[in-house]
Amino acid sequence: MDQQDYLQYIETDAAKRCGKPCIKGTRITVIDILEMLAEGMSTDEILTDHPNLQAVQIKAALLYAANTITGAA
Repeated sequence: MDQQDYLQYIETDAAKRCGKPCIKGTRITVIDILEMLAEGMSTDEILTDHPNLQAVQIKAALLYAANTITGAA
């Protein structure tokens, strides 16, 4: 995935989850995904628990977080 392609999967809406960046079409935030991974969940486990997600969206959340930290988002 190109560094900017990930943005097509992320949305920020003040009316949804207090404006936190979410996966488009869901109420799952980038932070939710990071926390699941930090707790030791695998991508497959996340996808099983959240069948409305796709692996590419998890990758997009990681790229969004990485680029936000480096100031590139």
